Amino acid sequence: MYGDPTTIRRILTELGDTWAIVGLSSNEQRAAHGVAEVLQRHGKRIVPVHPKAETVHGEQGYPSLAAIPFPVDVVDVFVNSELAGGIADEAVALGARAVWFQLGVVDEAAWDRVRDSGLDMVMDRCPAIELPRLG
Repeated sequence: MYGDPTTIRRILTELGDTWAIVGLSSNEQRAAHGVAEVLQRHGKRIVPVHPKAETVHGEQGYPSLAAIPFPVDVVDVFVNSELAGGIADEAVALGARAVWFQLGVVDEAAWDRVRDSGLDMVMDRCPAIELPRLG
C-alpha cells in the first residue's frame, strides 16, 4: 500500500524532476547525502532543505520548504516520523505533486491527509533503491 509499484513508477518517471530533500545536509555520512547523489545521476534536480541551508552536490540549500523560490515536484522526507507529518502538510500547501517518506519514516495520518489532497505519496521506501528496479 505505502509502496504501490504504480505510484512509485509515476513519481519517479512522470511527476517532474525537482526534488526537495528535507534533511539533506553536507554530512556525507547521512543517508540523504547518498540518495541525493543517486537522484542527480538519474536526472533529478535536488534541492537541499535543512536549517543550515548548505549547498550540497552543487545545489543551493534552503532552510525550509517555504523558502524555496521555485516550484517543487516531489518532497522527499528524511526526518523522523514525529516531524514528517508537518512537512507533508507543508508540501501539500506548497503545491508539490508528490510526497515521499524515506525508509523508516511512517505517519499514517499524514498518508491519509496527503492522499486526500490528491497528491501521490510513497512511505517507508527509498528512491535510490526503487530507481534501479524500474528497468
